[in-house]
Amino acid sequence: MTKKHQILSSVAKRKRLSEVKARGPLVKLVLLACIISFVSGGVIDSGETTDHSRSYNRTSLDMAGTPVVIAATAKHTATLIFLHGLGDTGHGWASAMGALRSPFVKVICPTAQTMPVTLNSGFKMPAWFDLRSLDPNGPEDEAGIKKASLLIHSMIDSEISAGIPSNRILIGGFSQGGALALYSALTYAKPLAGVVALSCWLPLNKSFPDYVIGNKDTPFLQCHGDCDPIVPFKWGQMTASLLKNFLKSSEFKTYSGLMHSSSDEEMKDIKDFVQKYLQSV
Repeated sequence: MTKKHQILSSVAKRKRLSEVKARGPLVKLVLLACIISFVSGGVIDSGETTDHSRSYNRTSLDMAGTPVVIAATAKHTATLIFLHGLGDTGHGWASAMGALRSPFVKVICPTAQTMPVTLNSGFKMPAWFDLRSLDPNGPEDEAGIKKASLLIHSMIDSEISAGIPSNRILIGGFSQGGALALYSALTYAKPLAGVVALSCWLPLNKSFPDYVIGNKDTPFLQCHGDCDPIVPFKWGQMTASLLKNFLKSSEFKTYSGLMHSSSDEEMKDIKDFVQKYLQSV
């Protein structure tokens, strides 16, 4: 396979996802994992590079490799950390995030470790934590979720150590990555710039608001397609209702006809949100 064929744009991947018409929930998740191209490292458009300059704390969760980093093209004063979905890699969203950020923003897109996923009959793929049930009240990988959140916290702490204030760091994610972004933000004590959660849910939702450590005043943007066959739209609605009970600023945006993917309209909303809360200083 040539490098040209290996490197697929995130837009093309999301178009493929929007075309998935699976017959059952389990099949949908298997197809979701199999339909994504696992991209190898390297340099692609929009200045994307692999950053070897900083050693992130990997004791809490081994990643598949060094995070994909798009360096700021002006003086670095803010950071966007974005987490991919099940079966994807950091490359899957790096170009899209790089395209919407301002010149002073550095983008970090880590890749989760490869692990067996219970819902996919133990098939191994990049995952932030195990998925065990399609029932919103079913069993969850509590230990795995908490372990993964420690990795995100350590990445935030690393940026703070490098001189970026916590309130200049915005985190987000898609699907399972969005779920982890929500959980990580709510269980992190220092104030963040904002949180973007796409097509996802809040893990261990019965533990909230008791589990909330910080970021109650941080702006949250939730985006969800009303035709999502993978993470049901009602899960997004339930999460939004729960968040509104204890967050000062949370917005839930619905995209008509959108499946488990993104759209130009959604990307514009994300760009507006990121640029609003990560302004030049």
